[in-house]
Amino acid sequence: MSNELIQIETPFQFSEENQQEFDKLIQRYPVKEAAMLPTLHLAQKQAGYISPAVMEHVAELLELPVMKVKDVVTFYPMFFEEPVGKYVIRVCHTLPCALRDCKLVLEHIKQKFDIDTASETDLAKGTTPDGKFTLLKSECLASCDVAPVVMVNDDLYKNLTPQKMDEVLDSLE
Repeated sequence: MSNELIQIETPFQFSEENQQEFDKLIQRYPVKEAAMLPTLHLAQKQAGYISPAVMEHVAELLELPVMKVKDVVTFYPMFFEEPVGKYVIRVCHTLPCALRDCKLVLEHIKQKFDIDTASETDLAKGTTPDGKFTLLKSECLASCDVAPVVMVNDDLYKNLTPQKMDEVLDSLE
């Protein structure tokens, strides 16, 4: 017999406030499935990431198979299947940002927090030990004219330098 600890995930439910938000949200869509993205955003905002229990709850609310929800979660890079920091920092590294020294900003963040860049398969290596920040490289953030850009959660920061990035990060701490 193994001494391994088996973790059983508790079922997920929306908070009362988020359930009310979902109830309003679902009214805007003629078909429940069409509400999947905003429902997943709401769930991730509450739980911090999309666990199997969250997927089951969303599938139940939208009357869909869990695999359909999982397909969406795994397709979009804005959804996380494991815990991430309170602040998710996405540094654009595509050509316009690269030409404007996004690498300096990225390296500065890595040094400031003594972390590496997270990957899809290892988010923990890009997350600070206190769980406050997760650092990711991102594909285009659609603001090439004001490169380099960084998105922190839902907020976009433009024309960044390491010094300007410090101001942003210090305002979050």
